[in-house]
Amino acid sequence: MQYEPIKRAVGLFFSGSLLARKFLYFLTDILLLRTWHIKKALRNIRNMIPANASILDAGSGMGQYSWRLSKMKKTWSIKGIDINCSEIDDCTRFFSGAGLSGRVRFSCEDLTLFREPDTFSLVLSVDVMEHIADDEKVFSNFHASMRDGGILIISTPSDQGGSDVHDDDDESFIGEHVRNGYGIDEITKKLKRAGFTRVEVIYTYGKPGALSWRLSMKYPVKLLNISKVFFLLLPLYYIPVLPVAMILNYLDVRLTHKTGTGLLVFAYKEKR
Repeated sequence: MQYEPIKRAVGLFFSGSLLARKFLYFLTDILLLRTWHIKKALRNIRNMIPANASILDAGSGMGQYSWRLSKMKKTWSIKGIDINCSEIDDCTRFFSGAGLSGRVRFSCEDLTLFREPDTFSLVLSVDVMEHIADDEKVFSNFHASMRDGGILIISTPSDQGGSDVHDDDDESFIGEHVRNGYGIDEITKKLKRAGFTRVEVIYTYGKPGALSWRLSMKYPVKLLNISKVFFLLLPLYYIPVLPVAMILNYLDVRLTHKTGTGLLVFAYKEKR
């Protein structure tokens, strides 16, 4: 299943004006469960980040998390990087038009090569690492680019059904993934080898979240892969589905899960 072409088509549709782009960010805030978990995580660590911090949005995509970070504290400086240069250009135009180019900037970069030593107090990487084969190189680059006492937050599929893979015969729902998901021990060991002294990992997308994801993402994307005509029917589909998905998202964020198809990772660089 190809997800990126659908994502690009949605981004293109909402890129025509500042209002359209803001509406896209609003939709991702209420629809995507990972956004709910990231919002909670950022609220929890907000006071741990210095007022004059530099923050890296590593794999910034359409810029929705850079937008949220820019609204959380007006003294933060945010850098979004992505390997997709067309998305970087779109974000640069939008944030410039929104009057934020002074403290939010974007650059087309490869995370396996990117390093800015001792720069960032927070690195955020949402649904990126499952696309990168040389993950340990990226983790090392993150660690080198962070200031002492900095925090890394990663959202990624788990090996407990992430990418909709439940046994050896299943293929990833997202064709662009190079791995189906991480185990908690695996990602913890890799991050510690990269130099992080403390790593905390929790499961996301438990039973409520898995159901929400199927209703709000999997089934619509499957239809859109059949024909783009289904774009016209999406509003009718989401009228009954969206309230149910939001309730399920709320439950997923509030509950503690013994297992889940997603992981939320917090890694800390030691203070010296």
